[in-house]
Amino acid sequence: MIAETGLAPIIAAAAGLMGGVVLLAGLAGGAYLTATTSTATCDPGPCEQFPDVMPVEGLAGAERGLIAMQAALNMRGVPYSWGGGGPSGPSFGIQHGAHIRGFDCSGLAEYAWAKAGARIGGHTAPQWNAGARIPRSQIRPGDLIFFARDPARPATIHHVGIAVDATRMVHAPSTGSTVRIDTWAGDPYREREFIGAVRPAL
Repeated sequence: MIAETGLAPIIAAAAGLMGGVVLLAGLAGGAYLTATTSTATCDPGPCEQFPDVMPVEGLAGAERGLIAMQAALNMRGVPYSWGGGGPSGPSFGIQHGAHIRGFDCSGLAEYAWAKAGARIGGHTAPQWNAGARIPRSQIRPGDLIFFARDPARPATIHHVGIAVDATRMVHAPSTGSTVRIDTWAGDPYREREFIGAVRPAL
């Protein structure tokens, strides 16, 4: 299920933490939100892209998580490509993704956190070990949400998303889909496979 509603307060809160960095994110209905430290306004128009270079030096962990989340949000609509994507953005994948320029789940996560100044690796295995394990009750924007075929065995991790909040993630789901926001909390399939959350080290 796609869960795009309610992004405006998250982006506005992000702006408060960002100390004036302007965040732009496409919202449902073709509008985008421009948020600064003290104000937030919605304007009609196309989705603007997050700047390629962000001043990440000196930002706290929560602020970097917001940058990672925002970078992932800006990729909504980019096609899923198996093996595609990396720190520089979408790319052609491998095997059945070889003719599709886009992201797979771990490529999107690597891209998002590269924008925040962290190297987390391009596959779910290094990403699972790229930072501290976070209790589910403490998930915040930008944290990595992992899913495994057997939640007792990290070797079976097969999917990662970037937390928008404690219940939603932006991710590249599967072949034939695009980068999007979905609600994972409460979804029986995702709940069965949830293995944990990681906050990347900076």
